[in-house]
Amino acid sequence: MRTARPDLNAAQWRKSSYSNPDGGDCVEVADGFPGLVPVRDSKNPDRPALIFDAPAWAAFIAEVKAEG
Repeated sequence: MRTARPDLNAAQWRKSSYSNPDGGDCVEVADGFPGLVPVRDSKNPDRPALIFDAPAWAAFIAEVKAEG
């Protein structure tokens, strides 16, 4: 079953602490969507965001930290 896409028009985006401080590879995430993690490219904020469920995002972050 597919759930409805959340309305991200009022989302408060924050840059990931893993983004490049020089303006490249900028990933932004939005908080406030229980069970979901919207993710977008800050260089292309008008393009659609990717929506991950929270457990999938947590697994991804755990892998990024393990590699770092």
